[in-house]
Amino acid sequence: MDARLNYFADPTAGKALKHVMTAGRTIQDSRLPAATQELVALRVSQINGCAVCIDMHTKEAAAAGETSVRLNLVAAWREATVFSEAERAALELAEQATRIADGAGGVTDEVWACAAKHYDEEQLTALVLLVSFMNMVNRLNVITRQPAGNYEPGQFH
Repeated sequence: MDARLNYFADPTAGKALKHVMTAGRTIQDSRLPAATQELVALRVSQINGCAVCIDMHTKEAAAAGETSVRLNLVAAWREATVFSEAERAALELAEQATRIADGAGGVTDEVWACAAKHYDEEQLTALVLLVSFMNMVNRLNVITRQPAGNYEPGQFH
């Protein structure tokens, strides 16, 4: 499969994506736990069908020590016993925020309150920014059919 656009060769994309990557690094450097960030990025990407991001975040998480069991169970996190209550709250918030276009009404007060029990305001801000960031990046990749499978951990960090 060939990509419809080469973001690295286009000057407009290069200018814009420089800022996007800076935003991504800022979120990555936040106090939101790194494992939570990777799980959320992976789940959002699964929902959106973004193979590039699934490839990247699975490999980054594994390189950081995440277990294959947890990575394999992200898609079915509700039934899995391997996630903490805080991670489950983050995954639920990420799913509801990602499924806005499905007419689901966004993030419910109950889900927000559950996340707020586990994360302070700075971490919640990072979580919301991460979900929004991943939805944007997923769309950039899915629209242009970016191929997946060749990502190397640390490639964009």
